[in-house]
Amino acid sequence: MSLWSWIKDRLFCDLAVDLGTANTLVYLKGKGIVVQEPSIVVINKQTGKIEAVGNRAKEMLGKTPNNVVAIKPMRDGVIADFEIAERMLDYFIKQAMDNRGFLLRPRIVIGIPTGITQVERRAVKDVALRAKASEVYIVEQPMAAAVGADLPISEPTGNMIVDVGGGTTDIAVISLNGVVFNHSIRIASNEMDEAIIQYLKKKYNLLIGERTAEQVKIQLGSAYPLDESLTMEIKGRDLREGIPRTIVVDDQEIREAIEEVVTAIINAVRIALERTPPELSADIIDRGIILTGGGSLLKNFDKRIREETQLPVFITEDPLTSVVMGAGKLLDDLDLLKKISLE
Repeated sequence: MSLWSWIKDRLFCDLAVDLGTANTLVYLKGKGIVVQEPSIVVINKQTGKIEAVGNRAKEMLGKTPNNVVAIKPMRDGVIADFEIAERMLDYFIKQAMDNRGFLLRPRIVIGIPTGITQVERRAVKDVALRAKASEVYIVEQPMAAAVGADLPISEPTGNMIVDVGGGTTDIAVISLNGVVFNHSIRIASNEMDEAIIQYLKKKYNLLIGERTAEQVKIQLGSAYPLDESLTMEIKGRDLREGIPRTIVVDDQEIREAIEEVVTAIINAVRIALERTPPELSADIIDRGIILTGGGSLLKNFDKRIREETQLPVFITEDPLTSVVMGAGKLLDDLDLLKKISLE
């Protein structure tokens, strides 16, 4: 390694962050994705001390004593708990920098949902600045995802991207480095988990936790009938007897449980298509809809949207990382970053 390379490696530490409701991802320039952990913090209420962050905190969900509480500082794509969000981001930044003692504070690009207010946007920026960033660039998540998916965003053609995250679904039509139309709803993967919890409670009098609901969604969840039926054993607490109980459910039941959430997302896509300028609509007919975000991994979601819209639908190569990879690419193209970042 040359002396200049070594100096650059020590001086500069530019980061891209996807500060999501469900997961936070951090990209370190020159290294790639270095942090990919749940947006959860476990804190001791008596001492105020953080007991765990990320993966370790998720393992503790629903298992903590009374004086220890698991907090999700992000809700519906925005900061719900400013202080905890700041401490969580600070922890992830230090983890990304690997405590290597960089001489300059990092420049940070952060992806945010399109539908958040200016106040909420300012809160995200403040959290990053207080977590030791030197400069903060805010980029809309669909735009970052489009860059991450290598879409030709600089060309005068319409690209529709649907980003189904943990707390929000963002739909944007992008052309000439800008968002021509966007529609955001605060309904996404987390609502699917909650719908599964409520369904099992109502139909089977069985109470399950968030982690179990997420596992059920991943294993059985689908937006369109599957070729082969799937079943799963679910363990929870019987609400009548108050004792542990195991039941077996199939994919059809879980599809029924999350149908309302899936329909709401598809209706949002319809609204976006109806309000897209005609010239760009013609491009979308040719190019199709690009699906990204963790929620797009729901089985047959692309098939269901294709069926409902009669348009081609494609899922990005790695839907979970499209936003942070796009934000990371923008670190190498500061001119484009300045063009598309929000004030």
